Amino acid sequence: MRTLYIECAMGAAGDMLLGALYELLEDKEGFLAAMNGLGLPGVHLEGKRAITCGISGTHMEVTVHGLEEDHHHDHPHEHEHEHPHAHDHEQEHHHHHHHATPDHIAGLIDTLPISDEVKTRARAVYDAIAQAEAKAHGCPVGEVHYHEVGALDAVADVVGVCYALSLLRPDQIVVSPIHVGCGTVRCAHGVMPVPAPATAHLLAGVPIYGGEVSGELCTPTGAALLVEMAHHFGPMPPMKVQKVGYGVGSRTFDRPNCVRAFWGESAEETGEIVELVCNLDDMTPEALAFAAQRLLEQGALDVYTTPGTMKKGRAGQVLTVLCEPERTDEMARHILSETTTNGLRVRRCGKYFLTPKLGQVQTPWGAVGCKTAEGFGVTHIKPEHEDVAALARTKGLPYETVWQAARQGGKA
Repeated sequence: MRTLYIECAMGAAGDMLLGALYELLEDKEGFLAAMNGLGLPGVHLEGKRAITCGISGTHMEVTVHGLEEDHHHDHPHEHEHEHPHAHDHEQEHHHHHHHATPDHIAGLIDTLPISDEVKTRARAVYDAIAQAEAKAHGCPVGEVHYHEVGALDAVADVVGVCYALSLLRPDQIVVSPIHVGCGTVRCAHGVMPVPAPATAHLLAGVPIYGGEVSGELCTPTGAALLVEMAHHFGPMPPMKVQKVGYGVGSRTFDRPNCVRAFWGESAEETGEIVELVCNLDDMTPEALAFAAQRLLEQGALDVYTTPGTMKKGRAGQVLTVLCEPERTDEMARHILSETTTNGLRVRRCGKYFLTPKLGQVQTPWGAVGCKTAEGFGVTHIKPEHEDVAALARTKGLPYETVWQAARQGGKA
């Protein structure tokens, strides 16, 4: 299984992730030529050799009309967009030519000569950033504004990372716990705690840690990219490493300021699962259906019944509940509580499984969420029923037409 492991021992920013992935590519010059040929206004990318604490890597320099963005605040990574902020209508009237809204960014991405796969992923990253910034600053998503130069700079980083991933095509992406730094950072709103509020929202549910390094190590763009790309977070899986890429940041610390990207082969996804089984011949169908739903709500991975013939020829059901091995005792108590059984059987089983991920495809009629699963050279795609049904209903199309378009990556 082609595995990409991202180590975030000094956080992550868009340019650092881009530099690390750039080092893994076979055709680096072709990648830069493609990125510089996208037509982003005044944007130019150059992979520059950089040294951090004696380690050689790539600093991805992104200039807009020949200049790097000047944030005017203490920011550890020079190539991240300025924290978006809401303006009142009068300010917006006078300064609209200096700022870009989420809709402007989405429109810009849509015009780029890149694949739908890259566009969809890049838009998902920006949607997440806009929603986090709106939540952090208490304003509608439509009122989030990006500084014009910083927006172009960050679009290049986001699109570049998504394009590099489309070239590498890893079967799984694992991201380490993320070092976010500590202290405060100065931005457009003044002095903010680290991690910045938007970054904290983006990293909800993700393993992070602080430490003694003062400053903002993980930026909103870095956080959104990591959450979008990761299949899961945790330690490096056993893997035969073939390449290591180093994406170097701008600031100097007493330790290497870089993101490391490990590329190699790891074993296909295997593991263990527990089956808890019991026979039931004295529950009504309604009561059993309720119990099955409750067990799913209480953490079962799956619950199903099969018909069987019990003692004295009575018709009954065999209830099977699947759970993680560490939840065996807990789930056994739930089964004994929710059903009429006085006992159950436990089987510990090995399992093979595909790596799941949630995504989105653009059809000619709108976006459709999709569940994907990959591994062992196999890819499964399942469009979300509610999204398909909603588009079919609003556009007056057959359900199957929308379903098949989503299954084929958005092509009708």
